[in-house]
Amino acid sequence: MRAAALPAPAAAPDAGFAQDTIVGLVVGNAHRFPRRVALREKEYGIWQEYPWAVVGDQVTALAAGLAELGFGPGDALLILGDNRSRLYFGMLAAQLLRGIPCPVYADAIQREIAHVIRTVRPRFALAEDQEQVDKLLELDQDGAHLARILYDDPRGLSRYGAPRLESCHRVLELGRARLEREPDFGVRCLAAVSPDDVAVLLHSSGTTGPPKGVPLTHRQVLTAIHNGFRAGYFHEGEEIVAYLPVAWVGDFVFSVAAAAALRFVVNIPERQETVLRDLREAGPTLYFAPPRNWDQMLTHVQVRMEESSRFKRWIYNTWMPLAVRMEKRKLRGEAIPAWWPLARRVGELVVYGPIKDQLGLGRVRRAYTAGEAIGEETFLYFRALGVNLKQFYGQTENAGLTAAQPDDEVKLNTVGRPLPGVEVRLDDNGEILIKAGSVFSGYYRNAAATAAAFADGWFRTGDAGQWDDDGHLIILGRIDDVVTTARGVRFVPQFIENQLKFSPYIKEAAVVGGGRPYIAAMVCIDLEAVGHWAELHGVAYTSYADLSQKPEVYNLIERVIDEVNGRLPANLRVERFVNLHKEFHPDDGELTRTRKLRRNVIEERYGAVIDALYSGVQALEVAASVVYEDGSTGVIQRTLQIRDVRGSHAVLG
Repeated sequence: MRAAALPAPAAAPDAGFAQDTIVGLVVGNAHRFPRRVALREKEYGIWQEYPWAVVGDQVTALAAGLAELGFGPGDALLILGDNRSRLYFGMLAAQLLRGIPCPVYADAIQREIAHVIRTVRPRFALAEDQEQVDKLLELDQDGAHLARILYDDPRGLSRYGAPRLESCHRVLELGRARLEREPDFGVRCLAAVSPDDVAVLLHSSGTTGPPKGVPLTHRQVLTAIHNGFRAGYFHEGEEIVAYLPVAWVGDFVFSVAAAAALRFVVNIPERQETVLRDLREAGPTLYFAPPRNWDQMLTHVQVRMEESSRFKRWIYNTWMPLAVRMEKRKLRGEAIPAWWPLARRVGELVVYGPIKDQLGLGRVRRAYTAGEAIGEETFLYFRALGVNLKQFYGQTENAGLTAAQPDDEVKLNTVGRPLPGVEVRLDDNGEILIKAGSVFSGYYRNAAATAAAFADGWFRTGDAGQWDDDGHLIILGRIDDVVTTARGVRFVPQFIENQLKFSPYIKEAAVVGGGRPYIAAMVCIDLEAVGHWAELHGVAYTSYADLSQKPEVYNLIERVIDEVNGRLPANLRVERFVNLHKEFHPDDGELTRTRKLRRNVIEERYGAVIDALYSGVQALEVAASVVYEDGSTGVIQRTLQIRDVRGSHAVLG
């Protein structure tokens, strides 16, 4: 069965950009809209503005400087750091030279960077600062040698004697000198760039093995944006905030490609720690965040309200539940009372507007979430506030854009309809297959993985799905994760895990039960939310491990699980659980950098805990290895309590 695609609005003046190149659009904007602001970057508390003419100049000069250092067609440029303007300019400069920008997660550790370098074999790298330069220099010990390492922030690097280190300032000087000798350098380079050149080399999550390189061409990325534009997903001239990891497909599509094609204004926060504050100052019109970010925003509001005056809490507790009830009725297609529009205007003045303003969402007209399922409470809350929050679905291999919810067809449990230009079908096993001009051509230097990823021209997403009666796509989880209990019950652990993580008290969960008599769960509590709960309820603790094993916290998590069980079929309910003494963490190899479970690692590392969940014991001594931020390792020893879910159906307090 196939679903009907989203309706396409009338074509806009830029409807032909899918046949262009990303760097070509940037250079074109520099000529056509030289004074229009393209980018703002906060530095030392001040927003610095970059008009399109300046962006075009920086990109061309960086490209000329890279060429002077020997960078050329086919070379890969490793990008390592957080969102900074110079890193984005470096990506575009590499494109101008027909090179391949290859961003890596800023928090990646040595073995992860070394894997990318071994498979991609870049000769050049562009690092944000001293921390990232140190990572790259230390890779020499693993034989991962880079010919040149460029850096943006010079602080702490003045005494480094490595001859291959070059500041971006020096590269720009080299580039400008070359442009004086060859004024037509940029024009000649741009003429050679093809829509079928690789625009970026990203990497898959690596949930079942080492991450695979995903090369996306200009044509494929711009086709995806064109499809989203036709569906009303993007509008021209949006204001966005670039805070997502530069190595994630969502950031490249929003902050680089769509920004070039539709002339967005991109706002770059000063630091990751200041995103919420800078978001409020920037006031974006389009905002995208994975579910965990929306959850964090909601938790932030709830904590602030608990600390506010009694009068403010009364106003909040009167108006917010009312808006949530009205939003539920709206999503169910029920009639809205005639008095609600007037009440809504009052609520906007006293509650909804001030909260949106505090969160930086006051000007947002289009808000999206993707990456995993979002909790019903969180989704309803922001829509009740008046944020036009919708869900969409995509994968790196399709430039992130496969399906989305239309404005007038928002649902709690679907990701909407396929975008215009995207075909979606389900095979006999329920796996989601897609075909579109935005789908990549194959994994980088990995013929075997490429062959396994396609079936008769259709890309195998690896996700299990189903259609609802209205032709909306429902995501069930990874097709490889489908397991069967000893009683013959088939289930997708991720589906139950997502239900558990909808609670603010549970940060991560690993559900097990394959070949076992029942379903059980390993829970990682959320330190901030549970810590705040503990303070309110007089529960003293000294550390994450100590807090996780408190009887009161076990009671809290048991009530959460019991509540989730009440929404699940009887044969899918969690019967036993354990609170782990540490969070799952990417540095320990338990999560990917996009915070997806590596189940094979979890099952191997926590094998004794899983066995204990089925042996009937009530406690277990564990010793776990951890990797600290400085790269050193340690061991945590703790007694873990194991508890049956007794089915109290209590209300959370």
